[in-house]
Amino acid sequence: MNRSIAALGAALRSGETTSRALVEAFLQRRLAVDGRLGSFVSVDPDSALAEADRADLQRAAGTDLGPLHGIPIGVKDIVDVAGYPTRCGSPLYSDAPAATDAEVVTNLRRAGAVVAGKTTTHELACGVVSAPASNPYDTDRVPGGSSGGSAAAVSAGLVPVALGSDTGGSIRIPAALCGIVGLKPTYGLVSVRGVEPLSTSLDHLGPLGSTVLDCAHALDALTGGGARYASGIDGGIAGMRLGVLTDPPFAPMQPDVERSFHAAVSVLEELGATCVPLHIRELDHTLAAEFGIIPLEAFRHHALSLRERPELIDPSIRTLLVAGAVIPESIFRRACKARSVIARAIISAMDGAQLDGLVSPALPATASTKADQDLVYGDVTEHISVSFVRTTAPFNLSGQPAISVPCGTDRDGLPIGLQLSTRAGEDALVLRIAAAFEAATRGSVPPPALYTR
Repeated sequence: MNRSIAALGAALRSGETTSRALVEAFLQRRLAVDGRLGSFVSVDPDSALAEADRADLQRAAGTDLGPLHGIPIGVKDIVDVAGYPTRCGSPLYSDAPAATDAEVVTNLRRAGAVVAGKTTTHELACGVVSAPASNPYDTDRVPGGSSGGSAAAVSAGLVPVALGSDTGGSIRIPAALCGIVGLKPTYGLVSVRGVEPLSTSLDHLGPLGSTVLDCAHALDALTGGGARYASGIDGGIAGMRLGVLTDPPFAPMQPDVERSFHAAVSVLEELGATCVPLHIRELDHTLAAEFGIIPLEAFRHHALSLRERPELIDPSIRTLLVAGAVIPESIFRRACKARSVIARAIISAMDGAQLDGLVSPALPATASTKADQDLVYGDVTEHISVSFVRTTAPFNLSGQPAISVPCGTDRDGLPIGLQLSTRAGEDALVLRIAAAFEAATRGSVPPPALYTR
């Protein structure tokens, strides 16, 4: 399935294909590649085909529910889908199917989307690896996380769009590593009802897609319909002012990432934007604030499991939960205060420089191997759990929309992502900026070889 929602929708409306044919193609492709990819954890062919047949009958009767009508999608396995178990990548959870859909799945179904299956998540949505999923560009490398299965599925052409969650970067991280688009909307814009939480004050839900427009169409559906976010997406960026973030926590970067990032800034300038350097010193405390909040909020949700079945939790995640149990409440309150300071500092800097948006590297590095998850920046070595969060977490703390869009490859052909952000509530604007960049650079990140096999 190697076309966008727009192209697939056009083929459906013209009669060139049917929703059943799209689902059958998905099922065949999954059999062909997902043994190496591991992007899906559960698929119910009968259910998916029944949904597809329903969409085809609706269309034949003259009903058109919008761009997603009849389109197969993936849903991260922390989101309830009626008839599917919600396992959260963990043996803590049973195989009992959910009785009802999460609110976002209800909204997607109302828009006519067909649930193709549940995608792989890092255990408890708490990590950047998403084992056993693999990166379609090199199956010996991580796809990122925690929405790694959703990113891998879109990148490899199994589905054009998939649903992910983002607490510290878990949509944008795998999107950047897998060469696709990933949108973290404004905090609270997309309902998390029926979704297993990690950190309730930082959790976001959003789409990963083949294109920026795909993500806009998905966001329209996730938020209840209409064309609020897809409308006006082609307006361009001439006359906009964008702040360029290259100081810590966005530095250090791998040389190829730095090269691609500065080339991307030049493209934005060629499109008519004014790009100005911006330093926000409060961002130096990003990781301290992020990891001062997550452990306690995660512990509150998983306290019973930690007490009664700790052996079923991966040791690295168990360590985080234990930290949440013993960290003083005062530290949590200080971290929450720091989050507020960081959020205000970002907006103050944007207002002071009269900025429409912010530009930064989505990640400071490309995908690590599964065997070696340390990244080296000159004389600095970081584990990916730090490197792959420090550039994305500022916008979880602030609640602003942020999107990763492909902007090049490194010397090994691995994708690099550009991150764009706007003020809270300006999701349509961040999509517009990303769409302009995408249109000017389309083809800069070729699909993985796995895509065409």
